[in-house]
Amino acid sequence: MWRDEAVTYDMTHRELGALWQTLGTNDAVHGLYYLTMKAVFALCSAPAVSPALGDADPLLVLRLPSVLSMAAAAAGVALLGRRLAGARAGLLAGVVFALLPPVQRFAQEGRSYAMVCALVVWATYALARAAGAGRRGPWTVYAALMLTACLLHEFALLALPAHGLTLRRAARRPWILAAAAVAAGTAPLAVVSQRQSAQVSWLEGSSLTTGSAGLIALGIGCAAFLARVRERRQHSGHGAGAGELALPVGLLVLPTLVLLLVSLVEPLYVDRYVLYSQAGLALLVGAALDRAARGTRPRAVAVAVTGAAVVLTLLPFSVQLRTPQSRIDDTTAVARAVREAGAPGDGLLYTPLRRRVWTLPYAGAAAGLSDLALARDPASSHTLYGTEVSAGVLRARMLRRDRIVVAGDPAAPATGSADASGLEAVKRDTLDAHFEACRSWHPRGARVTLYARPGQC
Repeated sequence: MWRDEAVTYDMTHRELGALWQTLGTNDAVHGLYYLTMKAVFALCSAPAVSPALGDADPLLVLRLPSVLSMAAAAAGVALLGRRLAGARAGLLAGVVFALLPPVQRFAQEGRSYAMVCALVVWATYALARAAGAGRRGPWTVYAALMLTACLLHEFALLALPAHGLTLRRAARRPWILAAAAVAAGTAPLAVVSQRQSAQVSWLEGSSLTTGSAGLIALGIGCAAFLARVRERRQHSGHGAGAGELALPVGLLVLPTLVLLLVSLVEPLYVDRYVLYSQAGLALLVGAALDRAARGTRPRAVAVAVTGAAVVLTLLPFSVQLRTPQSRIDDTTAVARAVREAGAPGDGLLYTPLRRRVWTLPYAGAAAGLSDLALARDPASSHTLYGTEVSAGVLRARMLRRDRIVVAGDPAAPATGSADASGLEAVKRDTLDAHFEACRSWHPRGARVTLYARPGQC
């Protein structure tokens, strides 16, 4: 479990009233997801309802909805690919989608992104059916799926331009009505989450990672190949249709492009916020593989061999994604280090305060230790990480201890950052002046240090 999953775990184990009050000031953008996961945990802890899951590993319960969501998304990509480009292209698209590194990562993470991805994929499939059906029912399904996706994470709204710009004129009016309903339903969440925008203040800049840029380039390359095939074979009955290109290209490019443009004003781009764009890439790659394999047997064999080589190349990365080293930090290891470093009666500090989330899922990690900076715990203060005492109270509490365990980031905060001043500065200055470091542990993404009075290590 890493820090974001620890937030999920903590939020879903709060009383419903406390959770609701917390969402009024923090993390409203994930509110529906937390409520959903709270219901999942309640269901799995009710032996009368689910006896097989009554004693399930909490981390399994936390991640299982994401696994199932990505499975559903892969099925949706396959069906959408079949509708746009044929059965074999659809099957290949579904397989490609399941192999994409971002998909593999978020299929095994207890956050909302896999659910959002599945809902956007199935909304896109509903759109493809609605555009050719001329009936109200499919449009209602499309609007309901998109609205649910947006309520799980409002940046699902960025899929709407990709949908609208790829429709034929006859389908634009019902799409506008559906999109307006989705936007209206999402507006209250957007207003509340905008008031909580300080939560993404850690984003100092927004730009494509090398991996994301490479995947987009791959998709554009496949689109160019398919466009050339269509030009050569548009009268043969076997060429690519316009929908085969427009919809997946729009889904791949537009959400990322819009979010990057918005980020010129305020940094907001993170690749997981538009994870569903990977469906567009899978559709393009699947269709390109299908076209490339048509014709002679040697061509089909060459495509199969190339595909197998790519899968083998991805295998080490896929294995690495299933290790703690693939995440920013490892809360399980941090909690273990805190438990090993401390003894009953010792003080405990988190620096910065948001790192308190590291031990929230592990009730015994800080047993017997006194959280010196804590004023009110996260649940009772309706915050993510709790509230902390004043500088004077904190310093007095620290000076009454002979030993203090400090759980913090591996590196010191940058000069001028919020973590380099205020209460965090009091923590560091008091430790430097009155304590000495005895021993440090270095779990993934963290540093746990035992401090003691000089000569008492």
